[in-house]
Amino acid sequence: MAKDVEGAEGVTARDYEDPPPTPFFDAEELTKWSLYRAVIAEFVATLLFLYVTVLTVIGYKISSDTKAGGDECGGVGILGISWAFGGMIFILVYCTAGISGGHINPAVTFGLFLARKVSLVRAVLYIVAQCLGAICGVGFVKAFQSAYYVRYGGGANSLADGYSTGTGLAAEIIGTFVLVYTVFSATDPKRNARDSHVPVLAPLPIGFAVFMVHLATIPITGTGINPARSFGAAVIYNESKPWDDHWIFWVGPFIGAAIAAFYHQFVLRASGSKSLGSFRSAA
Repeated sequence: MAKDVEGAEGVTARDYEDPPPTPFFDAEELTKWSLYRAVIAEFVATLLFLYVTVLTVIGYKISSDTKAGGDECGGVGILGISWAFGGMIFILVYCTAGISGGHINPAVTFGLFLARKVSLVRAVLYIVAQCLGAICGVGFVKAFQSAYYVRYGGGANSLADGYSTGTGLAAEIIGTFVLVYTVFSATDPKRNARDSHVPVLAPLPIGFAVFMVHLATIPITGTGINPARSFGAAVIYNESKPWDDHWIFWVGPFIGAAIAAFYHQFVLRASGSKSLGSFRSAA
């Protein structure tokens, strides 16, 4: 486990090092190809994420529609849909973590920005890329499944009948907290120093967090916890119900991400004071 080690002059030092807080606004980033490469990676990853997961949702509804000759117990069910979302996050985080950090979610980006892990420039470009990627991913689904896409709801998020707005908002807040808290924990430099295998396995708990949250909240909101996922589906489906409820899928995830960032940085880790001081100095 992480431990204190004796320095050359008898000074006690940690065997891990927290990275310094990222500058609030770093205009120099705009001149670096690494930023644009990371933005492209976020765009492509979110496109693939929405394409596979929304196709899974549509496919399940086709196979379970008894009016169209389907079997009520057919298809992958909620369990399979949850695996599709969690599995794709595991795969895509593993593929893109070394390039962009593997956010694939504006709420994750927002939480990491609050913790001073990414700059404002990078956060804004990531969120734009994620939303555009989501629109393109769902657009491909509609193009390939045009006969079924609108009939089966387009994979769009909305509040299920029988649930109040407060319940839906709470589900999104708590679900996103679970996800973003897992992201912070899985990428914690202290844990990486203590357990050498953690960096390799980091995408696994993140994917499992997405899987578990989907199991719990699909019956309530269809599970957003990712504003880009909800936004892309709402844009392509473009019906009133998803748009009426759409604010839930931005406000809830951003609140959940903010709570997770505060809890991890200020309650669990002393590094939160450095982030706060960096915000003050930037102001």
